[in-house]
Amino acid sequence: MSMAEKRDYYEVLGLSKGASEDEIKKAYRKMAKKYHPDINKEPGAEEKFKEINEAYEVLSDPQKKATYDQFGFAGMDGAQGFGGGAGFGGFEDLSDIFGSFFGGGFGGGSRRASNGPRKGNDRFMQMRIDFMDAIFGKTETITIDVDEQCDECMGSGARSKSDVKSCSRCGGTGTVTQQQRTPFGVFQSQTVCPDCNGTGKTIAHKCPKCHGKGYEHKRVKLDIKIPAGIQSGQQVRVPNKGERGVNGGPNGDLYIEILVTRHNQFVRDGNDIRISVPISAIDATLGCKIDVPTVYGDVELTIPAGTQYGQQFRLKGKGVKSPRGSQGDQYVEITVEIPKKLSREEKELYEKIRNRKDHESPFEKFKNAFK
Repeated sequence: MSMAEKRDYYEVLGLSKGASEDEIKKAYRKMAKKYHPDINKEPGAEEKFKEINEAYEVLSDPQKKATYDQFGFAGMDGAQGFGGGAGFGGFEDLSDIFGSFFGGGFGGGSRRASNGPRKGNDRFMQMRIDFMDAIFGKTETITIDVDEQCDECMGSGARSKSDVKSCSRCGGTGTVTQQQRTPFGVFQSQTVCPDCNGTGKTIAHKCPKCHGKGYEHKRVKLDIKIPAGIQSGQQVRVPNKGERGVNGGPNGDLYIEILVTRHNQFVRDGNDIRISVPISAIDATLGCKIDVPTVYGDVELTIPAGTQYGQQFRLKGKGVKSPRGSQGDQYVEITVEIPKKLSREEKELYEKIRNRKDHESPFEKFKNAFK
């Protein structure tokens, strides 16, 4: 991608210039989850994912961020390269400058040894649960494919410790140096050692169980504990069940986004629960007692005489209990249902009320206010 085609790093993460470290981290996690190749199979998602990682790599590093804020892309190209003081004679390692953008990890420095152990990438998935399971919590069993460290060689890929040798070609560094003569002088760059693939080690006799890979591909069952009070959009973290690490590094983590199914009557509002309850016009006029459903069972509620349509009543402590221990309430909204059909007896009773001489209808009160 040329400089002209690059999008502003803040724009890539949906941020404005001057965003805080916490805002940058939150925006990155949200965008990376959305476009992760394991989740998003749409065309261009992988390129978008790389673009997001590149933006985060710069904006999460205070020094790189300051350079980018001041000079933009020109600063990233020049200030870190030839213009940054190393010069042509300093044999600046160009792969170090750009290596952190493409495969150097999200938060680590570009100077980290290429053959050192690195944690694997995180994985993201979604899980849909029932409304009541979100209120009270549950344990859900899922099955996933994961690369786990070989328990025979403990990730070394060798039959025994004595079978692991330092690579003779790169001297255990994992990289080999190449020089190229140009009209501007001699350039020196480092590439991954072709003999050891950057590990810095060679194996004389491979582990018979994993055949030298250091890991085993398994299909495992995981018991996922859904905490009580979780809300839709929140995540559950499962350690070490993400992508496998590099050079003996640990696996990344698995993040499961929880999607809560809507309930037919209950509506969650933070830690409060709301419900609409219909009553008759007679009960609203005269008052009554009703058994209101809550997530904990029915609770008796007294409806006072003269209750109006849309009036709300609070049932204290009948909402969601948060993980921190606080308890929400349930709010009951009253709706008054007007009958569409009446029996002859009901109609006669209503007519008696309407025809009383001392009865003034709400509309008559409204009209009299204009006189």
